[in-house]
Amino acid sequence: MMFNKTIYDIAKEAGVSVSTVSRVINNTAPVKDITRNKVLSYINKYQFQPNALARSLTKKETGMIGIILPDITNPFFPEVFAGAEEEARDKGFTFFLCNTAGNHGRESEYLSLLRDKQVDGIIFLGGRINLTRCSAELVKEITDLNHKIPIVLVNGNLSNASCYRVITDEFLGAKLATQHLIDLGHKDIGFLGGLDFMVPTVQKVKGFYQTMKDNGLEIRKEWTLHGEFSIPDGRRLMEQFLLMKSKPTAIFCVNDFTAIGAIKAVVEKGLRIPEDIAIIGFDDTPLASAIIPELTTVSQQSQELGRTAVEVLHKLINKEKVKKLTVIKPELIVRQSTVGKKV
Repeated sequence: MMFNKTIYDIAKEAGVSVSTVSRVINNTAPVKDITRNKVLSYINKYQFQPNALARSLTKKETGMIGIILPDITNPFFPEVFAGAEEEARDKGFTFFLCNTAGNHGRESEYLSLLRDKQVDGIIFLGGRINLTRCSAELVKEITDLNHKIPIVLVNGNLSNASCYRVITDEFLGAKLATQHLIDLGHKDIGFLGGLDFMVPTVQKVKGFYQTMKDNGLEIRKEWTLHGEFSIPDGRRLMEQFLLMKSKPTAIFCVNDFTAIGAIKAVVEKGLRIPEDIAIIGFDDTPLASAIIPELTTVSQQSQELGRTAVEVLHKLINKEKVKKLTVIKPELIVRQSTVGKKV
């Protein structure tokens, strides 16, 4: 049976003020146990659930968080979202999900929409926050909004925006991946994928080069091939490697999508993985363990990344102290695409 009771009805039946019912619901101030129990009894009796409008009026909050991400089809982002949603539900929040397809204009539209919806906070992934050089206009848009609504950037940064950030150490992740290949005996290693004006690509290339240098190995720039972050581009770039007279024996891919494309290209040429060429990805998406051979990759702890972003945002909403930068340590996940005979 459904009851259309309001907070005013609950207050009247319990013989208390509306503010007292609000304090019980939101736990914003002490209420005597006998009064609290009486109010709760009527709340349970009528299955009363305060709606978002009532909450916004009493607490100046909507209970809603906006999340902006660039590509819902890339499994990494839904994994981050899954962790964020789990944490948000525990804290009483719901999400307004915005998929931008990496379009900066669409990002701006969603930022405006989220402001109009009066969300309590925003989590921002990808797009402009991953650019090595972001226009002053795009930065200002975030900076201005951040004065009104708390914003947490995930795996990104904006110079002079002074936003709170939660990141996985992708530089360290790249070092772990490269060192793994070197420890297996590989000396000729290539890097595949990623746009060279995107920070995630730059960080991984830096980690790759640094590890090669630390091990006294030659860095051949012609073995660094950039492109999109997709399966088709991984396949296309791997085909370029396979046409070279002098080829790497191992390939470090910018993400799991490009690594899967690379695997397709190698298999189509009748070559063996990892005996003829080893391949390692990045992100540890569900696809990594679903293909044959299973993909060695670096976990960004994606769900933890999402949960942590919500934790930081929640503290900002409640005006609690929190670090400007929270860093999560990546983890190497070794599977079949690299483990085989020594080179």
